[in-house]
Amino acid sequence: MTAQYACDPGRSRGRLYPEEESAFRSCFQRDRDRIIHASAFRRLKHKTQVFIEHEGDYFRTRLTHSIEVGQVARTIAKTLGLDLELTEAVALAHDLGHTPFGHTGEDALDALMQPYGGFDHNAQAIRIVTSLERHYADFDGLNLTWETLEGIAKHNGPVPEPVPHALASYNARHDLELHTHASAEAQVAALSDDIAYNHHDLHDGLRAELFSTDELAELPIVSDCFSEVDRIYPGLNYYRRRHEALRRFFGVLVSDVINVTRANLKELDPTSPADIRGAGRMTVQFTPALWADLKVIRTFLFHRMYRAPDVVEMRAQVTKVIHELFPLFMSDPSLLPKQWRKDVAEIQSETELARLVGDYIAGMTDRFALQEHARLTGSDVISARS
Repeated sequence: MTAQYACDPGRSRGRLYPEEESAFRSCFQRDRDRIIHASAFRRLKHKTQVFIEHEGDYFRTRLTHSIEVGQVARTIAKTLGLDLELTEAVALAHDLGHTPFGHTGEDALDALMQPYGGFDHNAQAIRIVTSLERHYADFDGLNLTWETLEGIAKHNGPVPEPVPHALASYNARHDLELHTHASAEAQVAALSDDIAYNHHDLHDGLRAELFSTDELAELPIVSDCFSEVDRIYPGLNYYRRRHEALRRFFGVLVSDVINVTRANLKELDPTSPADIRGAGRMTVQFTPALWADLKVIRTFLFHRMYRAPDVVEMRAQVTKVIHELFPLFMSDPSLLPKQWRKDVAEIQSETELARLVGDYIAGMTDRFALQEHARLTGSDVISARS
C-alpha cells in the first residue's frame, strides 16, 4: 500500500514539455524506462567505479553499481510504502553525469573547467537528461517529470550556493526548488548509493587483494557479521565465509535505514510529499552509531583501496589523459566528432566552447578516452604502465 507521504504519479507536477500520458505506464515508469534506454546509461558499462575498465571484468563499473543501487532502493521503498518506479528512476540516473575514470576524472575535469564555472557530476546528470540526450523529435533530453528531475538534482539534500552552472541553467527554466529537501523516494536512492558502494567496495578490494579477509573482519559492523557466520558455519571455506559475512553487512545497513526512517516518519507524521520536502532535514537516515561505524570503514577503504599504490599510479596516468585531451579540443575543435562540430558553429564564447568540450569528455567511457588520447597524442597510457 502506498503511503500518504509517497509521490503519487497521478499528481505529478508534470514535464517541461507536455506529453500525452501512457495508457499502461505511470509517468514515473516512463521516466525509469527512458533512463534505461538512454545512451548515457549504456555508457556506464565502461565507466570506472574504482578500478578502470581494463583492470578486470569482475570489478564493479558505474553500470553494475547503478543496478545495485536500484535494487537496494526498491527494497527500501517498498517497505516504506513509497513509489517504486520513481525511486528506481532516481537511483538508476544518479551517476549518469560521471566522467570516465571515476572521481579522478571528475577532479581533473573540474580543475580544467574552473575558469568556466567548474564541473559537477550531479549537475551534469541533469544536463544529460534535459539536453544532451537527443533522440526525441519534440524535445532535447528525456523530458522527465519534475519529481524525477528534482530527485536527481537534490537527492543528497538542498543544493548549496553557488549552484553549478549546468543545474542553475535548467532550474531557471523549470524550478526544481533547490533550496528544499527532495522526496522520500529520492532520499532512499541517496542512502541506497551509500549502502551499495560501501558493500561492493569491500568485495572488490578483497578481489584485488588490497587487503585481507582477516583485516576486513576487524572492521566495525563487519566483525559482528563474521562472528555470526563462524557461529552458524564453523569451518566454512574462506570464499564462502567472506561472502556470507558481507551479505549480512549489506542486510545490517538496509535494516538500519528502514528502522531509523520509520521512527523519523512516526515523529514527523507527514501527510504528503510536501511535508517530507519541508521537514528541514533528511527523513531517510542511518542511526548516528552506524554512520560513525561507516566513517571508520570509509577511512579504511580510503587508505587501503582508493589510495593504494597501484590505484594512485593509475590515477596519475588517467589525470594526465584528461589534462591533455581538454586543451587539444579547446585549441582545435575540428578534432571533435562531426555531430559535435555542428554545435561548435553556434558557439559565441570560449566559455561555451569549454562547456561543450567538457560535455564531450565527460561522456566518454574509460576505454574511449584512452583510445582517443592514444590516437591524438601518440601516447598509450596502458601500454606505458605495463
